[in-house]
Amino acid sequence: MLTLKVITENTQEVIDKLAKKHYDAKAIINEVIETDKKRKAAQQQLDGNLSELKRLSETIGRLMKEGQKEAAESARAQVAGIKEGNRQLESDMKESEKRLTELLWQIPNLPADSVPEGKSAEDNVVEKTGGVIPALYEGALPHWELAKKYNLIDFELGVKIAGAGFPVYRQKGAQLQRALINFFLDNAREAGYVEIQPPYVVNADSGYGTGQLPDKEGQMYHVGQDDLYLIPTAEVPVTNIYRDVILEEKDLPVKNTAYSACFRREAGSYGKDVRGLNRLHQFDKVEIVRIEKPERSYESLQEMVAYVQTLVEKLELPWRILRLSGGDMSFISALTFDFEVFSAAQQRWLEVSSVSNFESYQANRLKCRYRSEDKKIQLCHTLNGSALALPRIVAALLENNQTPGGILIPEALRPYTRFERID
Repeated sequence: MLTLKVITENTQEVIDKLAKKHYDAKAIINEVIETDKKRKAAQQQLDGNLSELKRLSETIGRLMKEGQKEAAESARAQVAGIKEGNRQLESDMKESEKRLTELLWQIPNLPADSVPEGKSAEDNVVEKTGGVIPALYEGALPHWELAKKYNLIDFELGVKIAGAGFPVYRQKGAQLQRALINFFLDNAREAGYVEIQPPYVVNADSGYGTGQLPDKEGQMYHVGQDDLYLIPTAEVPVTNIYRDVILEEKDLPVKNTAYSACFRREAGSYGKDVRGLNRLHQFDKVEIVRIEKPERSYESLQEMVAYVQTLVEKLELPWRILRLSGGDMSFISALTFDFEVFSAAQQRWLEVSSVSNFESYQANRLKCRYRSEDKKIQLCHTLNGSALALPRIVAALLENNQTPGGILIPEALRPYTRFERID
């Protein structure tokens, strides 16, 4: 979340920057400032009362020694009155602090200066493209038909067992999933990321720490009896490893990677854009997370983007990188690059990765800090990226590599699949 210092010292700038995300912040920012004033006023009054209590306590002792019992009793009455007032001030302060936290949780992160203006995905800027879009043979099939033809994925069986958006992978389809997971994890480790195997459920504190709560509460699966949430991405448990932690400067950057199943409600859409693997409620993903010093975070962001590029290149997929516009960015991001791969049978681009810098926004919620060499403690910057999400990668691999005689496996994946084609 934004710090009070940023909001109070740069009020109009905060309002103007959030307008780039098409968020009207004026009313909530004003309420933050007024609530903080009330909190400070109560604190100031409480501090003054505590000083007065100390003075009266000394006075009562002196009066008793001097035998001035009536004056001492009068002073005791003043003490009782002040203590009663303090209880109300403490209650007012707690209410102000609670309301202040609620308000700060609702305010999005500020977009970086390099974020393009725009209201939607239509305004995203194409930064870079690569790969060759294949020319498929006549009669080429979309991945959901290929999955049925080669008995790779059973969407109907998933509906029977759980519901729409929970496919069952079979035979070489299941092997391809496992191969991709291992391929992505091995590449991440070779790039210096330390592998983590996190829980698939988190508590509310973890959800608030990384910004999924309260913003995305409706999209998360909630286990009510235990008050736990199924994770929407491994970013949540992995980043929360560093909640309430003070790191040493020499230990930065922290680089972690993790595979997990991901769970997202995201219901409501129908049609070709959500057919097959295009949108699921449960899917597999390998995530990369970095904790950085503020002055290096944008250099780290570029390193992460370059790393994800190597993955789509190794998979021989046509790709492009988008710089997201203000209207298409997430609640917590300061700058995001999306990777898309081209699906030849569907003739459309599919998002497979988002790589984001959150600057100090998540770190402030998490209280994730580091101690510099001069012993100063300050907030870290946090970053994360999909490296990669499997469903649309699988969709593009099946569609782009289909031939009349079967589906070819990219050379880089063959040591992991242990087969060269699906037929």
